[in-house]
Amino acid sequence: MDRSFPEILSALRRERNISQRTAAKDLGISQALLSHYENGAREPGLGFVCRACDYYGVSADYLLGRSDRPDAVRSAVKTAVGYLDKLRAVIDEARASLGENEAKEADR
Repeated sequence: MDRSFPEILSALRRERNISQRTAAKDLGISQALLSHYENGAREPGLGFVCRACDYYGVSADYLLGRSDRPDAVRSAVKTAVGYLDKLRAVIDEARASLGENEAKEADR
């Protein structure tokens, strides 16, 4: 986590072989403004940070230099989905068991 926002932003673009012009167009800003962000001359607003995270597929913590894991959001989502799937299975089992118990009670 020794890299700054400008370094990370620039590296993400270069790692993907995207020109500054293309990235700026895709992100809805001018090439000059992207250059300012990448060299640290200006700081972006929250809207740009969110668009850049979506564009590069990284978490805001990664883009802002707060995490070394670019996929932290995806990892958390996968974990949550796994827990939800397990919870659904438990609920389904409980419903089935409840239905069996209600059927037995009706037979009495």
